[in-house]
Amino acid sequence: MQPFTTLKGLVAPVDRVNVDTDAIIPKQFLKRIERSGFGQFLFFEWRFDEQGNKIESFPLNQPAYQGASVLISRANFGCGSSREHAPWAILDFGFRCVIAPSYADIFYNNCFKNGILPIQLSEEQVEELFQRTAQYANYHLEIDLENKQLKDDYGLVYSFDLDEHRRQFLLQGLDDIGLTLKHDEAIAKYEAQHADTIAYPVQA
Repeated sequence: MQPFTTLKGLVAPVDRVNVDTDAIIPKQFLKRIERSGFGQFLFFEWRFDEQGNKIESFPLNQPAYQGASVLISRANFGCGSSREHAPWAILDFGFRCVIAPSYADIFYNNCFKNGILPIQLSEEQVEELFQRTAQYANYHLEIDLENKQLKDDYGLVYSFDLDEHRRQFLLQGLDDIGLTLKHDEAIAKYEAQHADTIAYPVQA
């Protein structure tokens, strides 16, 4: 997993509350067995009409937001079912950071396991970001995970809180498996010392 230390990225807005995982990645696209390729279906039913034509009013279809890597939205982002495909689609589309006032717990946890930084700010701070995104063309945020701070080119500076364990996951580019593999020598040593007591499945 790619480490996350700092990011300066274009900001794209999705100005809706209660964005659920079925809106992020509709259920008809969950048949893929690999993690890649879901980005093309991100917010599919908001980005395309029934004939498959782009809905030009949706921000992610507008030229101003092409290549964005920071997504801002409203409260309770990622609610609904627990599908991990939601952060897969967000990451595959190009977003490394999501900013919202609150998140569904399972979605929030899944972000860290997939290299996405979900930042939680107050309603007032998120509203300020929406206003600045509309006010300034090509609006970028610089996100510094080392110092838990974000800023723009117009004097705005916000600090954000983050559990230290999760922060280290992102800084080191680790998921649960990667964290376990950091201790592979100790695991191998333990197995060697207890080889006689470890029960292995019997081959049929």
